[in-house]
Amino acid sequence: MLLQEFNALPVADAQAVVGACADVPWWVATVVAARPYRSVGDLRAHAAEQALAWAHVDVDGALADHPRIGERHRGDGPTAAMSTHEQSGVDASDADVAARLAAGNARYERRFGRVYLVRAAGRSSAEILALLEQRLTHDDLTEAEVTAQQLREIALLRLTSLVTDAPAPRAPHDAPPRATSADAARTVPAAPAAVPAGGPVA
Repeated sequence: MLLQEFNALPVADAQAVVGACADVPWWVATVVAARPYRSVGDLRAHAAEQALAWAHVDVDGALADHPRIGERHRGDGPTAAMSTHEQSGVDASDADVAARLAAGNARYERRFGRVYLVRAAGRSSAEILALLEQRLTHDDLTEAEVTAQQLREIALLRLTSLVTDAPAPRAPHDAPPRATSADAARTVPAAPAAVPAGGPVA
């Protein structure tokens, strides 16, 4: 939707839009309460600033709305559609990839007690698996911070895909070129030749 439409939504409807980006109720309410925004850039900047204050409990609560990497979202609303789009780089038909993701997800959950969250948009299966292996080496505090950052990235990407600025106005058509003296000379018919004295008159 366009930014002006988002600015004009009833509070509950606007909260539903922002809530699809990250299920952190106080953050959703704060972002909506700051309307109207002058640009999507202002909206994104405010949302990003407020998201820096997410506590671990906020992140853990929001993770419940994210499926495991390589699995489909359990719901069928806008969050599910965005999740499917974000994971489009994961080749679920590749049996080797599916098995490695399943094993990696299980190791991660045993190690940290929560689902492995990564910004999947724009990343291939190989990149996601490599990041998973790297993050399994983190201590608890480092990994908690990385997870929060990944959640922030996902939320902001979703927000700026859902709310957009109005397209720039189209430039007016170029004016036709101005005629030059040379053009005029080519378009004005030449004067008839003088009639010799005593010649026939039409």
